[in-house]
Amino acid sequence: MAATPWEGDLPLRLKQRFPGQIAECSTYLGQDFVAADLASVVQIVEYLKLEEDYDYLVDMTAVDYPGREKRFDLVWIIYSFARNHRIRVKAFAADGESPATTTSVHATANWLEREIFDMFGIAFEGHPNMTRILMPDEWQGHPLRKDYGIFQQDRDWVRENLQIESAQ
Repeated sequence: MAATPWEGDLPLRLKQRFPGQIAECSTYLGQDFVAADLASVVQIVEYLKLEEDYDYLVDMTAVDYPGREKRFDLVWIIYSFARNHRIRVKAFAADGESPATTTSVHATANWLEREIFDMFGIAFEGHPNMTRILMPDEWQGHPLRKDYGIFQQDRDWVRENLQIESAQ
């Protein structure tokens, strides 16, 4: 099943407010999303919050497609209590690209961006504390990147901190 165009007042307002910055407004299995230029995401998220009542950043995530030039999909999942509606804002990032932080719009972005940094190695420009949040500080690599093999785990860290040889 393919995504279909998401039509209505909100997609129209988004396209008018951000001309040339919205690649598509689509829906897939009842899930509405906006594919946007990475440089515009902070402004789009802020517009959705302040002018469209999408006041809750539910989650942020990334997906790794190592064969693509812009290998990462970044996804902001935003909810409106007033509308009882959820929107996903999606943008694409190349390896080494540093998207702007959305912590100035949603405080919850702080830990969510740190998780993406920890798991995928994507550092957010302007983030107040871009440090690991799940893995130990000395951990090498980013476990959710598809080029990070399951046997690539830091055996020295396991030996040093758990006093065991890796079971792998």
